[in-house]
Amino acid sequence: MRFQDSSTTPREPTLAERRAREQAARRQEAAARQAAEDEERGQKKRRRILVGAGVTVGVVALIAVGYAVARPDEEVRAQCVDEESGEIVDDSNCVTPVASNGYHGGGFYPIFIGGGGRQYHYNYGGTGTVGQRVSGGTTVVPSGGTRVTTSSGRDVSPRASSSGSDSVSRGGLGVSGGSSSSGS
Repeated sequence: MRFQDSSTTPREPTLAERRAREQAARRQEAAARQAAEDEERGQKKRRRILVGAGVTVGVVALIAVGYAVARPDEEVRAQCVDEESGEIVDDSNCVTPVASNGYHGGGFYPIFIGGGGRQYHYNYGGTGTVGQRVSGGTTVVPSGGTRVTTSSGRDVSPRASSSGSDSVSRGGLGVSGGSSSSGS
């Protein structure tokens, strides 16, 4: 029979048709189960990757903190140098201010007339010994946690001399007299 009208009752499916329908339904259920398992495996994998990445970042941060704490400060040697000749002199010249700083007897004593005294400054990182000309280095005070010591072992780091008692002030023309700290 090729055509059925609305009054005709549908025939029962054959055994082969029933088996085919059951197999199709089982395949559909298996595909749905497989998709759910794949999604669950993917979520587990993503969670493991996130946990692993978090642990890795934590370990790297811990190692970086360890290196930062264990790293000793850089140390630079400061040498007192005569400004005119560039010769290394005794550290005591840079520690105590120059005896005549341009102010004499309570009045202004111009440096260009003479008698202003010799000028000394620290050279940071240069090489040489007392009596030799300094080789290399800079007059700029190193920063960033660098420890600066003199040949006598005195610490002249910027952070060590923040009390102001050992600071050397520089003056020149047009500088008005200010208060100076008196040492012991």
